[in-house]
Amino acid sequence: MRARILKLWESRAPRERLLIVGLAIVVGITLYLWLVTEADRARTQLRANVPLLRAQSARLEQQASEHESLRATPPRAASPEDLRTLMQFHMDAAGLSHALVSLDAADANQVQVMFSAVPFADWLNWVAAMQLQQARFEGGRIEALPEPGMVGVTGTFVRVPVH
Repeated sequence: MRARILKLWESRAPRERLLIVGLAIVVGITLYLWLVTEADRARTQLRANVPLLRAQSARLEQQASEHESLRATPPRAASPEDLRTLMQFHMDAAGLSHALVSLDAADANQVQVMFSAVPFADWLNWVAAMQLQQARFEGGRIEALPEPGMVGVTGTFVRVPVH
């Protein structure tokens, strides 16, 4: 292949070779100038975005510090007297409030809950947290939903007397 190209080059007249080299130099310089111009234009655009990006960064850092300070504050204690309030508090802490349809207290020691679509593992963790608070899942219905891992739950929790 290299020999064919060399043979083709040598078959050209000196004037044609000079014209081809000159044309290659002009094309090379044109491409180089185009590249430099595009790079300068991109640099100018990026430089214009720097203040906006710095402001966004500062805002994100401020929000991150606020988030950390909020996470460091102890959670407010729920009243151990009211089972419904205690359950709502733990539901908010577990992030299940979005799926809650109803939370009705039959009396101070019995609460009916209904979730529309909640991850089963999260619901189980919440039930375990409620057992630590002396509230037992007495019974109900857990229905698997079409979305994998999601369930609909209707059930009753009862406060277990502490002896």
